[in-house]
Amino acid sequence: QVQLVESGGGLVQPGGSLRLSCAASGSIWTVYTMRWYRQAPEKQRELVASITSGGYADYQDSVKGRFAISRNNAKRTVYLQMNSLKPEDTAVYYCNAEIRGLVTSTVDYWGQGTQVTVSS
Repeated sequence: QVQLVESGGGLVQPGGSLRLSCAASGSIWTVYTMRWYRQAPEKQRELVASITSGGYADYQDSVKGRFAISRNNAKRTVYLQMNSLKPEDTAVYYCNAEIRGLVTSTVDYWGQGTQVTVSS
């Protein structure tokens, strides 16, 4: 069984920073691309950033220069450093990862989501 557990959300003022973490655990052989999505109220879930197992990162245009995705392969953990936060960044943030299990093929897994609220 594989799990993704997120942490680090919360309430922050505009211009502030937060760091999200997402750790994969369970019967894992390999963790491939890891991603952060977000979903604001009454909006569709959108891809925020992704990072391959080799460290290649990509970002949604609206967060370029403000957010940084990174990963620690030994800890099977992905991070999202969010700086210069804006009210429009308010959303539930979800971790996603492509994981090959010890006895299973590669499957997409999702975390439970963590709330990020940017407000004064």
